[in-house]
Amino acid sequence: MTTLFVRHEVSDYAAWRKIYDAFSPVQKANGVTAQAVYRAVDNPNDITVTHEFATLEAAQSFIKLDELKTAMRTGGVLDTPTVWFTNKA
Repeated sequence: MTTLFVRHEVSDYAAWRKIYDAFSPVQKANGVTAQAVYRAVDNPNDITVTHEFATLEAAQSFIKLDELKTAMRTGGVLDTPTVWFTNKA
């Protein structure tokens, strides 16, 4: 199992969350098996999202989706997200 971590700041968490929740069908159609959203304690617009996949290849394909880039832009992501992949040990 591979977990994709994405951290970014958004302009408005509530507006971003609506776009994120509406994106769920695309997540599932592209191999996301579980997900979670975390907000920084000192900045509620500093978001870290995790998505779990069966394989690293599925996670890498997901992060390259044009639909994902559009959703992030529409949701108010302010700058380039920090992205990393992990395998459960």
